[in-house]
Amino acid sequence: MIAGRYLRARRKEGFISVIAGFSFLGIMLGVATLIIVMAVMNGFRTELLSKILGINGHVVVQPLDGPLTDYAAVAERMSKVSGVKFVIPLVDGQALASSPAAASGVLVRGLRGQDLGRLQLVSRTIREGTLEGFDDGGGVLIGKRLADQLGVHAGDTLSLVSPRGAVTPMGVTPRIKGYRVAAVFEIGMSEYDAAFVFLPFEEAQAYFNREGDASGIEVYLDDPDSLDVVKPKLLAAAERGVYLVDWRERNKTFFSALEVERNVMFLILTLIVLVAALNIVSGLIMLVKDKGRDVAILRTMGATRGAIMRIFLITGASIGVVGTLAGFALGMIVCWNVEAIRAFLASLTGTELFSPEVYFLSRLPADPSLRETATVVGMALLLSVVATLYPSWRAAALDPVEALRYE
Repeated sequence: MIAGRYLRARRKEGFISVIAGFSFLGIMLGVATLIIVMAVMNGFRTELLSKILGINGHVVVQPLDGPLTDYAAVAERMSKVSGVKFVIPLVDGQALASSPAAASGVLVRGLRGQDLGRLQLVSRTIREGTLEGFDDGGGVLIGKRLADQLGVHAGDTLSLVSPRGAVTPMGVTPRIKGYRVAAVFEIGMSEYDAAFVFLPFEEAQAYFNREGDASGIEVYLDDPDSLDVVKPKLLAAAERGVYLVDWRERNKTFFSALEVERNVMFLILTLIVLVAALNIVSGLIMLVKDKGRDVAILRTMGATRGAIMRIFLITGASIGVVGTLAGFALGMIVCWNVEAIRAFLASLTGTELFSPEVYFLSRLPADPSLRETATVVGMALLLSVVATLYPSWRAAALDPVEALRYE
C-alpha cells in the first residue's frame, strides 16, 4: 500500500514521477526493441535458410575420377540411404540470357521434370505458364525478376548464349540457342528469382556438351542438421570416387556473419534496458531523500529495516516489471504485424524500406524465438530488481534520530 502511494505522485513530487515515467518508457521500449530486432534477425536467417536449402541440395556430390556417366545408378543407391529425402542428378553451367529488350548473366540448371516437381519451392510458386510436358517441350523455366529484366512472359522466346559451343577449325564458337519460356516462378528471394534458368535435363546435356553424363548429384535430407551421420553413408553408397560438399560448408561465411551480427545487436540493445534501469536507481535515490522523514516515522512506529527495504523494492521493481510486461506485449504485437507496418511506412514515406536487391527477400520476416524472448524478459526483470537494491538498502539503513533531528 505504501509503495503504491509513493508511485502516485502529488504536485510537489512531480519531478520524481517524471523520472519514474521515463524509466517505465525506457524499459518498455528497450524490451520491445530487443524482442523485435531478435525476432526479425531470427526470421531473416530462417527465411534465407529455407530458401537456400529449398533450391539447393543439402549435400552436393561431384565426381573425382572421371565424368559422372553412371549418375542414374549412383543416385539410385544414394536415394536408399536412411535419412535421404530424395536425390536429383543435374547439369549446370553459366550462360547469358538475352531478349530484344535486355540481357543478363544466368545460372542454367538442367533437371528432369519429375525432379523439378520435387523442388516445391519452385514448382509451387509458378506465376505464369505450366510445368506440364517440361521434359518434352523444349522450354525453359525462369524467375520472375529475370522475366521482368528481360521483358518476357510465358510463351515468349529468349536466347541463351554459352561461350563453350562447337569446336571448329577457327576455334570454339559461342553457342546461341532460342528457347520458349514455358513458365515463370517467384520464390521470393531476389538473387534466385533473377539468376536461375531451368532447362530439361537432356537438353542441358546437349547444350553444355555433356552427352551421357551429369555435373553432379544433389542430395536432399529429411533433417539438414543430420549431415554428420548421413555423409559417411553417402560416400559408401556412391561406390566410386566422389567428394561431398554440404550446405554448411557452402554458406559458412554467410551464416557466421549473421550469427555475429545477431549477438552484437543483442549486446548493444541491452544497453537501452541498462540505461532505463539506471533511471530507476536515480529516481529511487531521490525518492528516499524526499521520504526520509516518512521512513523515520515508520521506524519509530515499529517498522523493521526489512519492511522499509521491501517498500522501496516494490516501488522500484514495479516500474521495471510493468515496463517489461508492456514492452513484451508491444514487441509481440509488432512482430506479428511487422510486414503490414513495413508496407504502411513504405506507402507513407513513398520509399522502399526493405529493398529485395539489398536484403535478398521480398518481405520482412519475423520469427520470435521462445528462448530468446524469455531471455530478454528475464534479463529486464533481473536488471529492474537489481537496480532497486542499493536505494532500498540506503532507505533501510536510515537512522530515524538523524532524520528527525531538525524537524
